[in-house]
Amino acid sequence: MARAMVALVCVAEVVAQDLADHLERRGHDVRKVTQVWQADALLAGERVDVVVVGDGLTPGEGRDLLKRHSGEGGPDFVLICRPRDLVDKVLALELGAADVVESPLVVRELATRIGGLLARRGRGTSELVVLENATVDLRSAMVMYRSGSEDQLSPGQVALLRLFTSSPRKVLTRDDIIAAAPAENADAFDRSIDSRIVRLRRKLDTEAITTIRGAGYRFDPPDTRGADAASADTGSD
Repeated sequence: MARAMVALVCVAEVVAQDLADHLERRGHDVRKVTQVWQADALLAGERVDVVVVGDGLTPGEGRDLLKRHSGEGGPDFVLICRPRDLVDKVLALELGAADVVESPLVVRELATRIGGLLARRGRGTSELVVLENATVDLRSAMVMYRSGSEDQLSPGQVALLRLFTSSPRKVLTRDDIIAAAPAENADAFDRSIDSRIVRLRRKLDTEAITTIRGAGYRFDPPDTRGADAASADTGSD
C-alpha cells in the first residue's frame, strides 16, 4: 500500500516542521505549502488523504479551500482556528471538516488525531500497543511516553514486543523467545534473554511483562482505561 499523504497548508513553520517530523516517523508522506494557489494545485494533482489548514489563512479562506476540495472521495480536512472562535469552528464543521483544533496546539496530539483519520480511511500505518505509561507504535518502533517524550526501540526489541503482544497471558519459554525473536547479537547465550527482558521493561516503563520463575515470561495487557480517562480529564482543563 502506498504511504498516506498529509498536506500542511499555511501552518506556522515551527508547528509544521515538528508535525511533519511526527508524521514522517509514523510512515506518512508530508507536503507543506504556504499559499492557497499551491494548495489548490497540490490537491488537484495528487491524492491527499488529510489536509491540515493552519491559521495562516483567514477563516474564510480556509472554509473556501474546504468547500473546493472536500466531499465524497476528497481528503479529510483539519482546521486550526484561533481560541474561543466558536462561530468559525461550527461553520467549518457544518461544511464538512473532519476536525477543528484550537491554537496554540499540542503537536503530538494533532499527529494522533490525524492518525485516527487515516485509520478510518483505511490508510493507517500504525500498530499501537497501549501500556501503563507509554504507547508504542510498532511500525515506526516509537515509544511515546505520557510525559510527552519519545524513544526508539531497536529491531530486536520490536520483535520481542510483537511476540509478547501476539500471545497475551501465555507463558513463553526461553526457547519460544529465541525461536521467534532472536537476539541481535548472534553470540548471545540463553541467559541474555533475562537482560533483554529487563532492558525492554525499562524502555517501555512497564510491569506488564512478568517473569514466571522456572517457566519463562508472560505479557499481561494492562488495563489502561483509568489512565486514559485521567489523561483526557487533564487535557480538557
